[in-house]
Amino acid sequence: MSNVLTIVQARMSSTRLPGKVLMPLGGEPLLMTMVRRLQRSKLVGTIVVATTTSACDDPLVSLCAEYGVPAFRGHPTDLLDRHYQCAISWGADVVLKIPSDCPLIDPAVVDRVIAAFNNGDFDYVSNLHPASYPDGQDVEVMRLEALKRAWREARADFEREHTTPYIWERPQQFSIGNVSLETGRDCSMTHRITVDYPEDYDLIVAVYDALASVDLDFSIGAIIELLDSCPEIMEINARYAGVNWYRHHIGELKTICPSQSRVI
Repeated sequence: MSNVLTIVQARMSSTRLPGKVLMPLGGEPLLMTMVRRLQRSKLVGTIVVATTTSACDDPLVSLCAEYGVPAFRGHPTDLLDRHYQCAISWGADVVLKIPSDCPLIDPAVVDRVIAAFNNGDFDYVSNLHPASYPDGQDVEVMRLEALKRAWREARADFEREHTTPYIWERPQQFSIGNVSLETGRDCSMTHRITVDYPEDYDLIVAVYDALASVDLDFSIGAIIELLDSCPEIMEINARYAGVNWYRHHIGELKTICPSQSRVI
């Protein structure tokens, strides 16, 4: 039986929306609303919030202690090192990576990606390479051996900062799988439910308020249906649809094309 560790990377010092993980959502800090949703997954194993050793992240460690969620402190900018050291500390042999800017993560999507990993002979499986889910449903799962190799060999700054590019940029070295949106639709460049800008947060609150009153376990399907049927909500952060970190490295990423990111 594999020892699965789900690592939620979080920090206070977001450049565009500082302290976003502590902003309110559903009556508690956004980070904890996200952790609650993750806890409804059947396959996530142990959930750990991996933050940094910087003093500004002390409130995150205190929050985790208050809610009884394990926390780990690691490198402030080298996320590859932070994930690897966290995995080693917990004795994991399978690592699930989810960023804290995905507060409306669907636990069924998480289980679907893990199940694909478990049912195949893969080093790495995600639902974002290539992406078809809306930004904000990011799930990556990998063997510790793959993470260790990336940690040992990755040299480019973006490989260290974003943890997994070293793996998915090398399909000749790693066995890589992908899970696509169940409907066959591609919503990756049109539907945005991540939190990076103030408008993103406003949309997240609007979606949560509209759906949680009916079902706290609302799915990604319900989110997409709401956004499709309520253009006034969809429009809140539409100017950022398709904007992601790829835009800074299009010339360096061999498996990403310009159509998979948008520059604002």
